[in-house]
Amino acid sequence: MKTLTVALLILIVMSGQLNADNHSTTNNKITLHLDDISEVLVKGYIAPVEESLSDTFKQWDELVNLRVAEPEKQHPASAFQAFLPKTPVSVGELWVPDMTGIVTLLKQLHPNPNFFLHINAGDSFGLWACLRAYNDQYADIVFRIHAEFKLQNGWFTPSQFTGHLVIDRIEEKVASFEMYVPKGIINFDINWKMDKNAPHHVTGTGFCPKMELRAGAEDLLERIEFTASISQAEAERALVLRFYKSQEINWVPLAQALEKAQAEEKPIHVISIDGPLTDESC
Repeated sequence: MKTLTVALLILIVMSGQLNADNHSTTNNKITLHLDDISEVLVKGYIAPVEESLSDTFKQWDELVNLRVAEPEKQHPASAFQAFLPKTPVSVGELWVPDMTGIVTLLKQLHPNPNFFLHINAGDSFGLWACLRAYNDQYADIVFRIHAEFKLQNGWFTPSQFTGHLVIDRIEEKVASFEMYVPKGIINFDINWKMDKNAPHHVTGTGFCPKMELRAGAEDLLERIEFTASISQAEAERALVLRFYKSQEINWVPLAQALEKAQAEEKPIHVISIDGPLTDESC
């Protein structure tokens, strides 16, 4: 199900695939841990979505009035321990966080989170984390989470949740945390059963200007000098490849495709799509 203006993408069939782990770092592994007694004050936000909705969905009161369940909440350190790997990891390494701990955080936004997307047709559900950088005191974990919220008469599916968890390795405490839905032309998908007797849901999309959880010093990452790291773009690339096989394709613009096809004497495949291939907002 797609709703964006039709965009034309061209690809050339080429051998090989992009390597998400193509970076120059050391192979040193570190262990990450949080203490068992500390708590973290987390602030939650959901901005109104009504302005981005079609007239049909403006009739859905539950969606129009969607707000954060708890604007502030004290979470135990165990909720954040769920993001951490169970074994030592090196920069650029990926792992699957513990869903049971992270669902506690998502419930601060809405009481009914769901990791196993109700219309998922592949392997794009779930969550992954990556050690992006560290030094003697701090470690920066970048993560990507695909989850949705069960409303009384339908589903609200954000494009993704992403963000950073910065650990103070010396104090074994959360130094900074942000988990948010990225901005974009659209960043959520909706499925609404307008009539309980109807066999199907009405589907659509919209834009939420702000859906996030935050804790600690928001500008901390800007002030840290890491001794081992990969770029944010490299971390994001590695994460998206865990969700979408389509990202292994070498997509190129039309002009470049035609030029390469002639030079390499290879055929081109033309695919017309009407939504993003890299998130769950359609």
